[in-house]
Amino acid sequence: MAPIISHNASQRDAMPIMANPGDFDKRSGNLIERLVFNNRVLLVTFCLTLTVVLGWFATRLQVTASFEDMMPQSQEFVQNYKAHSASLGGLGNSVRIVVTNTKGDIYDPKYLETLKQINDKVYLIQGVDRAFMKSLWMPVVRWTDIVAEGYQGGPVMPDGFTGSSENIDLMRRNVARSGIVGSLVSTDHHSSMLFVPLVEKGAATGKTIDYKAFRDQLESLRSFEKDGVEIHIIGFAKLVGDLIHGVGEVLTYFLYAAIIAVLIILAYTRCWRSTLLVTGCSLVAVLWQMGLMQLLGFSLDPYSILVPFLIFAIGVSHGAQKMNGIMQDIGRGTHKYVAARYTFRRLFLAGLTALLADAVGFAVLALIDIPVIRGLAFAASIGVAVLIFTNLILIPVLLSFSGVSKGGAAYSIRSLQGVHPFVNWLSRFSERRRAAGVIAVTVVLGAAGAALSLQLKIGDLDPGAPELWPNSVYNLDNAYITKHYQLSSDQFAVIVSTPPDGLVNYETMLEMDRLEQRLRDLPGVQTTTSVASLARRFTSAGFEGSPKWETINRDPFVVQDAMSIVNNSSPELFNDGRSVAPIIVYLTDHKATTLTRVVKTVEDFAREHNTEDRKFLLAAGNSGIEAATNIAVERANRTMLLYVYASVVLLCFITFRSWRAVIVAVVPLVVTSVLCEALMVLLGIGIKVATLPVAALGVGIGVDYSLYLLTTHLVFQRQGASVRDAYINALTSTGKVVALIGVTLSAAVITWAGSPIKFQADMGILLAFMFLLNMVGALVLVPSLAAFLLPSKGVVGAVEKDAFAIDTSPDELPGLLRRVKI
Repeated sequence: MAPIISHNASQRDAMPIMANPGDFDKRSGNLIERLVFNNRVLLVTFCLTLTVVLGWFATRLQVTASFEDMMPQSQEFVQNYKAHSASLGGLGNSVRIVVTNTKGDIYDPKYLETLKQINDKVYLIQGVDRAFMKSLWMPVVRWTDIVAEGYQGGPVMPDGFTGSSENIDLMRRNVARSGIVGSLVSTDHHSSMLFVPLVEKGAATGKTIDYKAFRDQLESLRSFEKDGVEIHIIGFAKLVGDLIHGVGEVLTYFLYAAIIAVLIILAYTRCWRSTLLVTGCSLVAVLWQMGLMQLLGFSLDPYSILVPFLIFAIGVSHGAQKMNGIMQDIGRGTHKYVAARYTFRRLFLAGLTALLADAVGFAVLALIDIPVIRGLAFAASIGVAVLIFTNLILIPVLLSFSGVSKGGAAYSIRSLQGVHPFVNWLSRFSERRRAAGVIAVTVVLGAAGAALSLQLKIGDLDPGAPELWPNSVYNLDNAYITKHYQLSSDQFAVIVSTPPDGLVNYETMLEMDRLEQRLRDLPGVQTTTSVASLARRFTSAGFEGSPKWETINRDPFVVQDAMSIVNNSSPELFNDGRSVAPIIVYLTDHKATTLTRVVKTVEDFAREHNTEDRKFLLAAGNSGIEAATNIAVERANRTMLLYVYASVVLLCFITFRSWRAVIVAVVPLVVTSVLCEALMVLLGIGIKVATLPVAALGVGIGVDYSLYLLTTHLVFQRQGASVRDAYINALTSTGKVVALIGVTLSAAVITWAGSPIKFQADMGILLAFMFLLNMVGALVLVPSLAAFLLPSKGVVGAVEKDAFAIDTSPDELPGLLRRVKI
């Protein structure tokens, strides 16, 4: 999309109408134009070959995901986690599988046999960290009991289990003695859990988990439901697998977007030929983008999967401008080849600037140190680079061959005759009296939006997985597990780091126990566990269960004995070197307020109690990683907006060379950003990885409207038109397509609202809101601001429209725009 500068009566000397292309001097124009149009056939052949090659590579592009890619890599918590991850088995990426007996309790031989089959199948899945996997059938799940000699223990599942009544009774006693009710066994004893930690990369292959394949293997467990059980599965791998699985359905929205774009463009042009050519070139751009991503080693993920949709919509919008300019020239009798070259001259520089503005909105996302966000930025940047070629070069070349229909060309000329009533109504906003009212309303709306946006939260605001809808299978499974188990799946882990064997130190164990007590007192914390709190119980067990010994002992040999018992039942609670141990905090939810409360408590405690030999570090566990992500997102949000606005201001200043014009162009964007944040508050959407890119994309693409409209507006003012007359002429040419583009972009992204993936639906709603509001701002607020900031220095009067035509040659137009000074 780029401004359309019409060349009519007063312009014909500069750009003569040529019905015969033989009269056209092919040596005219700049070097780029000559290279493009004097080698049209070669260029089209090259593009056709490239489309076939990149199309083949595009078919090999994969949709993947990674647990580590969701982490802010340079964030302190993540650095701590990665440095100690080898010693924190089960406190990173994990899955929980609950098997429910629909006909009774877990003490049923048939149920236990089915559970054993499920356990064995899960145990063999590629990527499972088998050393830390837990279930009733895993020997690491043990019971302990106090006897006269001290204590005794063993696996919860009796050795040589046959399903006899004696075995069942013994197992029932073992469950009661093991303390796993509420964690691995439900409180009503009708279900049990398989806790399945995962290894992100295989030790032998070095390859990351294929989450789609892993999810499919988990889903295959539902085949056991015919045996009288129900399966409930939650965890990051299952969630990402569901997101990837939902991509197939999301692709249908690409079809909807394409159909909507075709219908809107067709309604505007009344020309099937040019409409299909423009949308076809946009599809080619998407194909090139995906092929180049595969060649460069990138992949799509559930977050960047929407980028091709945006590239297609932007491509259609920019293509509409080229098509519109060529249609007007052909309607005046110019040959299609000459019309294509004229349009290329007029619009190449402005179109390039507009696409660079789009690129800024994408590229600034690469500054955020979260790999999935950077992946989105790189994917979009590749797409914009492709659009620079397909839209600015390929579309004019193809239109030089195909031309447009006579009906479409005639319709485009008729649409320029006279002043449309709607255009006349919009022009009133350039009058100071009405402009003052618009500005006053904008100030009120901006202030109200700013006040409401102060309530905007960071992170997830809903239980379960907010990436999916509340009625999704995943969230229903999560609700079931939360209801029937006392220990939440939201785990926050504090990492205690000491020198080798430092955990045996009395002071270290005592400080760990003190921190646990502080954390248990916090709202939102269910309970805590660590080697320190368990050592109390096992120390007592070694002394006939006497409550006097239920303490942390000063004798290192007593502590060693207690830790040995802990290691038998919970090996994940400290490493072999006894130098790293987690304090695991079970949370009622993973809302930002809960996580912030825990983080502050631990940081305050660490400042007071950290020493050279003992450090309390944040953080591990799924909620610990989420807390780190929330902190990174909060910092990146304002930084990202600062960079994107600084870039947009710079681009606008280079284009207009006027600080007043920059203010006119940027103020509508600022108001839209503020109101978008207010809308997020009203819709209950927090700022997180999924929604963080919205603001940058909305600003980067939204500035196009003001850029195109103001470029044309200032040219007419430079020729002596009043603000109102210049705006009318800008609306008649560029303004109509600005409205068309706003509607097209919004209609394309609003289709995401029906996505089975909730965060994609949220992005669609927010982007549609920003695209529409930016369009309204360009059409209403820009002329209102211009009335005060861009007063005309020329002669104001009722002059015919042709008097405001640009009386300059195409080659002189860029220089003219640079000379505009208000």
